[in-house]
Amino acid sequence: MSQIINTIALVACGGQSSRMGTDKGLINYHGLPQRYHLYRMLSGFCEEVFLSVSPAQSANIADGYRFIADMPPYSGSGPIAALLSAADEHPCKSFLLIGTDYPFFNEKELEAFTKTCTGLKPAAFYNPATGFFEPLLAWYPASSIACIQQQWRNGAYSLRAFLREQDANPYIPEDINCIRSVDDPSARDEALQKLQD
Repeated sequence: MSQIINTIALVACGGQSSRMGTDKGLINYHGLPQRYHLYRMLSGFCEEVFLSVSPAQSANIADGYRFIADMPPYSGSGPIAALLSAADEHPCKSFLLIGTDYPFFNEKELEAFTKTCTGLKPAAFYNPATGFFEPLLAWYPASSIACIQQQWRNGAYSLRAFLREQDANPYIPEDINCIRSVDDPSARDEALQKLQD
C-alpha cells in the first residue's frame, strides 16, 4: 500500500441529498456506513484522515472518527468548502478528496491512482465516456490550494472546472464502474444488489 506524501484524506460527506432523500454517507454498502468505510480505506494511504461534514452533521459522528466541519465563510459553496476548510486548519498540506457517492470505489483502484499523485499538478479520476474529471475522486496538491482559494474569492466554486483549467493528471480506472455515482434510491438499490451478488 502506497502512502501519498504530505497528504491528508478527506471523506466528503455531502449531507442530505435531495434526490436520494437521505444522507448518502450513511448508506451501508460494505458493512459500515459509507463515510466510515471510506475513512478506514483511506487510513492506509494518507498520514491523516478526516470526515468533511457540514456543521449540522458534526453532532452525529461516531466515536473514533476525526472530522472537519465546513467553516462559516465557505458554507453553501459545495465540495470546495471541504478543501478550503481543511486547508485553513492544515496549511501546506495536499488533500485527497473522496466523495461518498461511489459505492463501487475500491482499494485496488485507489492504490493505482496514488501513482498519479505526485508533483505540482492535481490528479483526478477521469471518465472517458463523458470527458469529465471526477472532482470528488481527486488529489489536490498543496501548490494548488492558493489557486483554489482565489477561485472561491472570485465566486467560482466548481472543482471540475478547476481541474480542467489546471490540466490535471487524468487517471482512467481499469474498472470504470468504480466512478459510477449513485444518487437516487433506485440506483442505490441496484448497487446494493450488485454488491451482494
